[in-house]
Amino acid sequence: MSQTITPRGKAYSFFSVLKQSLKGEHVDLTAISIKRAIVLLAIPMMLEMAMESVFALVDLYFVGHLENSSHAIQTVGLTESVLTVIYSLAIGLSMAATAVVARRIGEKNPEAASKAGMQTIVIAVIVNIIISIFGLLHARDLLLLMGASTETADHGTPFVRIMMGGSVIIVLLFLINGIFRGAGNAAIAMRSLWIANIANIILCPIFIRGLGPIPAFGLTGAAIATTIGRGLGVSYQVYNLFNNKNALIVRLSYFIPDWKQIKAIIKVAAPGILQFVIASCSWIFLAQLVATTGGDQGSAGYQTSLRLMMFFLLPAWGLSNAAATLVGQNLGAGRVDRAEQSVYQTIKYTVVFLGVVSILFLTCGHLFASFFTDDDGVKKVATRSLQILSGGFIIFGMGMIFTSAFNGAGDTWTPTKINFFTFWLFQIPLAYLLAKYFEMGPTGVFISIPVAEIGLTIAAYILFKKGKWKKTLV
Repeated sequence: MSQTITPRGKAYSFFSVLKQSLKGEHVDLTAISIKRAIVLLAIPMMLEMAMESVFALVDLYFVGHLENSSHAIQTVGLTESVLTVIYSLAIGLSMAATAVVARRIGEKNPEAASKAGMQTIVIAVIVNIIISIFGLLHARDLLLLMGASTETADHGTPFVRIMMGGSVIIVLLFLINGIFRGAGNAAIAMRSLWIANIANIILCPIFIRGLGPIPAFGLTGAAIATTIGRGLGVSYQVYNLFNNKNALIVRLSYFIPDWKQIKAIIKVAAPGILQFVIASCSWIFLAQLVATTGGDQGSAGYQTSLRLMMFFLLPAWGLSNAAATLVGQNLGAGRVDRAEQSVYQTIKYTVVFLGVVSILFLTCGHLFASFFTDDDGVKKVATRSLQILSGGFIIFGMGMIFTSAFNGAGDTWTPTKINFFTFWLFQIPLAYLLAKYFEMGPTGVFISIPVAEIGLTIAAYILFKKGKWKKTLV
């Protein structure tokens, strides 16, 4: 009889934790078992990140079946590449918010955590007003700079203007979710992305193809739908910030600029932003290199593979976000050994997840690509890209966890330096050498990506073992 009770007990325990993670009940993550803490955070965070990647995939699916789909796909992909600079700002600020909020929550000081989070929002809004104006004025120039043909640039300018003009919504969606993650409220962050994506999935075909009095906007409709969807997600976040039903208690006075607090946040956020700007600029260079050596089909195929890759890698990023929160809260609680153990335990889960993803891409990459485009040339490039990139997924995931551990501790300079040497001094020259000098074209660019990630992971592991991150003050 005991043999039948035990598995039932384990199954009941798992579904109990699953239910708790999706409901978002407040738990002291520094007091429960590490495995349970990771699961409570990782499930909603993985679902949240999967939802973030759905934005690009939904747009890609609908525009991939328009006339002149190669122009549309290229526009979406190149715009996403440009938006990675904005994502860098959003991620850098959200990283700082997660680190500071998690540390204050670990110290059992929710008021200070709430104020820090609101001051980060003030910074984000001010900076993004400038970015939005620039994007509206120079949308076409940005596409041409990325290597798009004149025809593609003319076709895609309205799309870029809307996406860049709504950049403040993108940043707030990332940032406020970072605040909730730092507080351990990962379920709220997850739900905000659900709302945004459901709205986008419903609105995309309506605005792209038209419905009743709504005209068919084509490619531009994808940008309209995505911006509205993200706006609804931000509205849900703001509601939860002010309803006082979670670990954060927000007051309007917390939005009055506190220059001492802002300076402390910028000290953590600036290298974090630079860290992702370095990585983003590398991706932008690679996208431009593929566009110039592979033409419209090569660029569209590469962008298709990247969107598919990110759909599966972003859930792994959700796992790394769980590690960041646990590192921050446990350091705040003075439990350094537990912070380190959380990182290694999260890596185990990541290796298993990305191992499965690698097998899927190696064996079924062509099927995934076929779902998003009918163009045989685009499918061929996308399939080759997926097969090459998937070879480095597992080690890339490990590097992701170590990097997030540094960021969760507030040590944002270490991964920034790693990114600079790995991407700018190694990956970019290698990609250029393979693509141009050895005349491998897009394939040379694809090869440079997993090779660089191996170097990043080795460097991150060595520096993680040295333990400087354990002494970081935020």
